[in-house]
Formats: sequence, structure tokens, C-alpha cells
Amino acid sequence: MIRKAEIADLAALAELACRLWPEHTVEEMIPELAENLEKPDAAFFLAYAGEFPVGFAQCQLRRDYVEGTESSPVGYLEGIYVAELWRKQGLAKALLAACESWANGKGCAEFASDCELDNTQSLQFHLKAGFREANRIICFTKKI
Repeated sequence: MIRKAEIADLAALAELACRLWPEHTVEEMIPELAENLEKPDAAFFLAYAGEFPVGFAQCQLRRDYVEGTESSPVGYLEGIYVAELWRKQGLAKALLAACESWANGKGCAEFASDCELDNTQSLQFHLKAGFREANRIICFTKKI
């Protein structure tokens, strides 16, 4: 089962988000996720196995330029995660479909995403889900 997350789902959402972004703690994630849950231009969806949340997707509308797109706003997949035990059962595909449907309902004609250059698992998921690669970049920073 896939459903849109609500503020009551915050703890479960934070736990799952920390599995995707392990450099953060649940305590760090809760305020950020709570803020995004309240925004009309962002949405989270949870995937359930029975009564237990086993995956999530975060999407939002982006109004700035999104690489490879021609319209605005663009629905954007900010993150997607399914617990390893529940992978390869169509949950990520269903979470993505919920995000795309949400974005379409917000007036988007395009949907986009990204992944790190070395994240081959994410690359394969995106390609299987119908995304096309728009570009590859290397980002630079320096302290001044």
C-alpha cells in the first residue's frame, strides 16, 4: 500500500530517511521533514508492508531551471528508499508513480530526478522507470 505521509508519520519517515541519508540523525531529520510536510509544493509518500512502513519517496515542485526540462514547474524526485528486504517487489515503482501523479495534479508536464555519478543502482532504477539521462556534471567548491 502507498499513501501520502502526514505529520503523524514523522517518526517513521525520519527513520526511513536516515537509511537513505545516513550522514543525518533522526533528530536532525525531524524538523526538516516536518517543515517540508507542511509545504504545498512538497509531498512524501510511504510504502507499507502490512502495517509497517518499509519505504518512502520525497518529491517537490522545482521552479528554477531543471537540467533537460522545457517547462516549469517540474516535479522532482528528491529521494526514494525501500528497505532491502522489500526491494524488487514494485514498491519503488509505486512510490514513483504516486509522486508523478501528485506532480501532474499540481500542473506539471515533466518530472525529473538525479543521482550521484557512482550510484549505479539508482541509475538503473531511473532508466528502468522511464527516465532518460539529461546530462552528467561534476560540481566543484573551494573555500575563499
